[in-house]
Amino acid sequence: MTSTLERPGGAARASRPARQSPPTRTRTRSSEGRNGRILTYVSMSILAVFFLFPLVFMFVSSLKPDAQILRDINSPAAFLPTGEISLDNYFGVFDRVPVAQFLFNSILVTVLTVGLGLIVNSLAGFALSRLRWKGRVVVLALIIATLIVPFETIAVPMVYWVNQLPTLVMEGGVLKYDFGWLNTYEVQIVPFIANAFSIFLFAQYFSTIPQSLDEAARIDGASWFTIYRRIIVPLSGPAFATVAILTFLPAWNQYLWPLMVVQKEELRPVMVGMQYFFQLNTAWGEVMAYTSLITLPVLIVFLVFQRAFVSSIAASGVKG
Repeated sequence: MTSTLERPGGAARASRPARQSPPTRTRTRSSEGRNGRILTYVSMSILAVFFLFPLVFMFVSSLKPDAQILRDINSPAAFLPTGEISLDNYFGVFDRVPVAQFLFNSILVTVLTVGLGLIVNSLAGFALSRLRWKGRVVVLALIIATLIVPFETIAVPMVYWVNQLPTLVMEGGVLKYDFGWLNTYEVQIVPFIANAFSIFLFAQYFSTIPQSLDEAARIDGASWFTIYRRIIVPLSGPAFATVAILTFLPAWNQYLWPLMVVQKEELRPVMVGMQYFFQLNTAWGEVMAYTSLITLPVLIVFLVFQRAFVSSIAASGVKG
């Protein structure tokens, strides 16, 4: 019988070294990466639970009577739906304030403020970033400078000026010309359409789009508005989403300004409705029920547009 060494190529096969096992370093790196991900997820979960505590307390307390809320406040039972659970606080809310009217007012004001703001602020950002005209840098600097002025410092002068603005009112089926925007929807919307931060964000984002697109469109005979509508807007989805999200929350949470300029109950937004629950004896259960009702629309909007929210903020941070 011929041995392995005597076969053709046998010496080469016999001298070939044995195949080595994968390096230990690769397994170590893999385990370290897995442990790092686990630690990250655990830390994020703990942080999420920590931030959810106020919401859980609010929703759970809205189901309890006032005496039980105060009794459970210093124990873990404050976060648990235990004891006398009912929907009485929610029925009490609808008996005390016109919740449906307040919600309608806030939704109307918020939608119009965000929608008109996207149009006006994006056009201003387009003019400041794509057009070349004298004083452009100075105007942009002045707009940015207004960001350091607190709203409370200009609130009282604004009340005076909006009360001098012309308006049209309907009296007895006749349209009349009058002055003063107090107790109207427009006084809650128009002063907040133009926003310095939104203009700055649009201008910064538009400046990252190549100018060669404008030049090619101008050669083809496109107007500046056509360039804005057909080129800039389709390429600026993240900027529009970011501005919409950042405008939505302040518009929904308006309290000081409507409290100053709106005295008619049928025109008040949801945040002003909070003061109804702090007259005489505070009904804490009804307060929690009311805050739960006005928080739900914000949570729904965030959950529906969560992906757009994260991607818009990330994209704007990279491109802006």
